[in-house]
Amino acid sequence: PAQTTLRLAKAPSHSRRPSFRSGRMFAMSSSTAAGVVCAGPTNARVSRKTTVSAMAGRVAPARVSVRARASSVMGARVVTARPGSSPSRASSRALTAKVVAHDYDYDLVIIGAGVGGHGAALHAVECGMKTAIIEGGTIGGTCVNRGCVPSKALLAASGRVREMKDADHLKMLGIEVGDVKFDRQGIADHATNLASTIRGNLTNSMTALGVEILIGSATLTDNHTVRYGNKKCTANNIIIATGSTPFVPPGIEVDGKTVFTSDDALKLDWLPPWVAIIGSGYIGLEFSDVYTALGSDVTFIEAMPKIMPGFDAEIGKQAERILINPRNIDYVTNVLATKVTPGIPGEKPVTIELSDFKTREVVDTMEVDACLVATGRAPYTEGLNLASINVETQRGFVPVDERMRVTDKDGNVVEGVWCIGDANGKLMLAHAASAQGIAAIECMNGRDNVLNHNSVPAACFTHPEVSFVGLTEEQARAKGEEEGFEVVVKKTSFKANSKALAEKEADGMAKLIYRPDTEEILGMWIMGLHAADLIHEASNAINMGQKASQLKFAVHAHPTLAEVVDEVFKQVGSTAAH
Repeated sequence: PAQTTLRLAKAPSHSRRPSFRSGRMFAMSSSTAAGVVCAGPTNARVSRKTTVSAMAGRVAPARVSVRARASSVMGARVVTARPGSSPSRASSRALTAKVVAHDYDYDLVIIGAGVGGHGAALHAVECGMKTAIIEGGTIGGTCVNRGCVPSKALLAASGRVREMKDADHLKMLGIEVGDVKFDRQGIADHATNLASTIRGNLTNSMTALGVEILIGSATLTDNHTVRYGNKKCTANNIIIATGSTPFVPPGIEVDGKTVFTSDDALKLDWLPPWVAIIGSGYIGLEFSDVYTALGSDVTFIEAMPKIMPGFDAEIGKQAERILINPRNIDYVTNVLATKVTPGIPGEKPVTIELSDFKTREVVDTMEVDACLVATGRAPYTEGLNLASINVETQRGFVPVDERMRVTDKDGNVVEGVWCIGDANGKLMLAHAASAQGIAAIECMNGRDNVLNHNSVPAACFTHPEVSFVGLTEEQARAKGEEEGFEVVVKKTSFKANSKALAEKEADGMAKLIYRPDTEEILGMWIMGLHAADLIHEASNAINMGQKASQLKFAVHAHPTLAEVVDEVFKQVGSTAAH
C-alpha cells in the first residue's frame, strides 16, 4: 500500500497529546492507545521522525509524516504514516498495523523481581513506560538471595583460605605465614550480608526510578490482567520472570541438613568431613572449590561418561588436572544416585544407592557425611494460571519465540505476554535473563531486537576460573561438518603472560574457535586467573558481528591478563603461533 493506516479507538477526553523524548514517541498516561500513541484532535498533524513496526504494532524512530483524521469506521480515528523523502528511504513502503485503546493501570507489569525482572524494569522506565513489578518472595530472586551472589562470597572467603594455606605458592613470592584459621560462621555471615546489601541496592534502584513494587503471588487472569494476593492490576504488557528452583531427581530425600540443594549449602551451617556432590556442572564445581578449601573431602557422582560434561573437552582435561587431581576430590561416572537417604550429622551417615546409567541396576552403595544435590534447576512456573491464556508449558518452561513473546498451545503469539530468564529455558543464566528482558522491552517499543544467545558468556568461579562464550570445539566441528565449512582453533597459554607470572599463577589457557572463510567467531574458552573477566571481549565481538581478524589490531595494556586474549586474536590468519 502507498500509505499506512493505524486504527485507534476514540481516545478518552482526558488523554494527552504524544510526548516526544530522545527521538521516540512515549505514552504519558495509562489511557494512551496501546501505551504508545495517543490520538490528538481530529485533523491534527504531527511531523516527526517516526515509522511503524509491523512486528509489534508500535511507533519507532525513522522518517515519516503522521496525520490523524476522522473515520466513519466504528468511530475510530485513523492515523496515516507516509514514507519520508529521504533518498535512502525513497523506495520504502509503509505497513499497516492496528492499535487498540485501553485503560490500563500500567504500560508494563513484571512478575518476578529477580535479576531479569530488575533489568527489564530499569530499561522500561528508561523507555518511558509506567512499570510495576510483582514479587511473591524476596526481592532479588535466586541470584541475589540463593545463587550467584552469596556463592561468590563463599568462594572469595574460601579462596583466601586456600591461598594462605598454600605455603609453597607463598614461598615463591617470599612470604611465610603461620597457622591459618578461619571462622565458619564468619564466612557464612559474609555471604548473608552480601546478599542483603545487593538486595537493598536492587530495591532502591527500582523505587528511585518510580518502579512500583507490588507484593504477592501473581496469577494471570488474562493477557492483560494479573492478580496478586487479594488485589489485581492491568497492563498493556506482562513479562513473566519467575525464575527457577533446584531440581531434585526422584528417589532423593532432601532434609536440608545432611542432604541438601545449593539453597541450603549457601548457609554453610556446618562443614561435613566428606561430601558427595551429585552433578559436576558449574554449581557442583564451585561448591567443591569451597568445601575442599575449608577442609572437606569431595566425591562427585556424575551420570555422564566424564565429569564436567558440558565443558569443551580440552578445557575439561585441563580443569581436571588443575581443579580435581591435586585436591581431595574423587569421582564416579556413568552412575545415577537413584536413592539417597539422609543421616544425622556426626551420628549416622547419608546412604547413596548408585545405579548403572544404562541398565539402572544397583552397582554400589556409598556412605558419606553429607550430600549436595547439584543436578540443575527447574522452571518455577506453577500457579501462574497459564491456561487462562491458552498456554501449555513444555517440561515446565513457558514457550516463547525469539523475541521472548509467549506462544500458546497452537504456536500463536499471545498478544501482550512475554517471558524471560529461567522460566523460558533458553539459557538459564541471570545475565541472560536481564538481556532477554531488555530485548523484550525494545520490541514492545517498536525497535525490533533479537538477542543472540550465542554471544552470552558464562563462567565457573573456581580457583582458577573457567569461562566461555559460544560453542565448544566439538560442537563447532560438528556444525562445520553438517554445514560444510572449516573450523580453525587458535590457542595460547597463561605461562607466557607477565602478569600471571608475577602472580605465580600461570596455569591455564585460552582458545579461539572460528571460521576461516567468514572469520566468524564460533566460540572462545578461557581457563586461568580471572578468566570470567577476560571473556567479554569475545562475547561483545560475537554480539556486534565483528570478524576475528578485526580484534587482532586492538591494543591491550601491558602487563595485564587481557594480553592472554590479545595473543589469541593476533594469531588469526597466521599459520604460526604468535
